[in-house]
Amino acid sequence: MGDPATITKPEITTEILESLQPKVEEEKQVIVHCCFPGSPFSGMLVRIWSSTFLIDKNSDHKSSLIHHENISLFPYWTEVPSHKDFWFTLVFSGLPKDCKSFDLKEEIPEEGGFFVPNIKRNGTDVYRVKIS
Repeated sequence: MGDPATITKPEITTEILESLQPKVEEEKQVIVHCCFPGSPFSGMLVRIWSSTFLIDKNSDHKSSLIHHENISLFPYWTEVPSHKDFWFTLVFSGLPKDCKSFDLKEEIPEEGGFFVPNIKRNGTDVYRVKIS
């Protein structure tokens, strides 16, 4: 029997680390907490379509919806309780680094898609918006 094998930690060159950095920044997710205001009507239904995007106001970039919480995805519906604000969360792929403001837009083939214009970018990429 010989000596136990020596395990050496691999080195990652500076060039590789620098080339990976933009990818890490591009993948930062954007979290949008949405409030659907309370209504006196019962039986109201909401849903989100996968064709919902964050659209950068200064470029043609669209961040895609990658996760939804507390709301159904088309074709299913979620019932909204009456007289109470209803909150749901949407997670999108990252916005460009130089994005200053964006729209939340549900691009659907019928009327009534969610649209929240001119959301100002912040340092955390976590937002609270009211759906009207």
